[in-house]
Amino acid sequence: MTEQTAQRRLPAEWEPQQAVQLTFPHAGTDWADMLDEVLPCFVEIATAISRYEDVIIVCNNAEETAALLRHADPARIRLVELPSNDTWARDHGGITVFENDRPVILDFVFNGWGLKFPADQDNQITQRLADKGIFGSVPIQKGGMVLEGGGIESDGQETLLTTSECLLSPNRNPHLSRRQTENRLKRLFGLNRVLWLDHGYLAGDDTDSHIDTLARFCSPDTIAYVQCLDTTDEHFAALQAMERQLQSFRTAAGAPYHLVPLPMPAPCFAADGHRLPATYANFLIINGAVLVPVYDVAEDEQALAQLKICFPDREIIPVNCRSLIEQHGSLHCVTMQFPVLG
Repeated sequence: MTEQTAQRRLPAEWEPQQAVQLTFPHAGTDWADMLDEVLPCFVEIATAISRYEDVIIVCNNAEETAALLRHADPARIRLVELPSNDTWARDHGGITVFENDRPVILDFVFNGWGLKFPADQDNQITQRLADKGIFGSVPIQKGGMVLEGGGIESDGQETLLTTSECLLSPNRNPHLSRRQTENRLKRLFGLNRVLWLDHGYLAGDDTDSHIDTLARFCSPDTIAYVQCLDTTDEHFAALQAMERQLQSFRTAAGAPYHLVPLPMPAPCFAADGHRLPATYANFLIINGAVLVPVYDVAEDEQALAQLKICFPDREIIPVNCRSLIEQHGSLHCVTMQFPVLG
């Protein structure tokens, strides 16, 4: 059965999950100079997830990684030794769709965010996990285009939210126009609509404005987004334009979205002075909880309160991700969820 004839659906992140994948840092990654600083963050994320569901951890050394996870639920941790270039599972991980109500994992090409960084090993992780039986009998299909999980947001009801800056990047799928890209996404994911955000960015971001750094579905009619109110901030004009565009969007039923603004964190800077892409939009929804990146700044509490409005029935769990943004990503970027696979 082809993607054209199968009935496909891209689930929302809040739907029941079986597991979350992480790819742990090691001395061969860009984290080499700060492993002692960043590994505790990965451990905290994995440990928190293990309270609710399984965790698949791609790692360089299973024995050493297991020793770090002494507070995690061992029954829910699966360590898999595989080579990796980096740690951004959101972007090299498989994307699960339901095809005639059965799960299929789509393995897209990951080219280091438009050929910015080496990705030869990361691009093979999904297939190698499948070869080791991690996904059981769930089939793996090639996605047939360059696409990262951080670049798309699904409401689970045939609407996709994305950014033109990322998906139309000339170093991703230069052979596809905007219309061709949209048609391809509709076929791959069983969509009726694609909502394109044409504004918004974060300084220091390597992804060409991934949607998961800017605006996120929290339910089919609710979008949480980064709001900038400081007229002196370099992001002010772009994020104000993004806000106006979000206000113009309508649900499939024709109603305005319920928009929940998230604050801009106080600026965080690297040692060399460049601004880091701190964002509260990079949260992860799991079974019964939402893991929220915080940065040890004054805006953390407001962000947690806003997301509690979005997810009143889930535990809101802050995770200090100040170390993660040193390599220009945050919590959602290092995780990839898999819905219940059967």
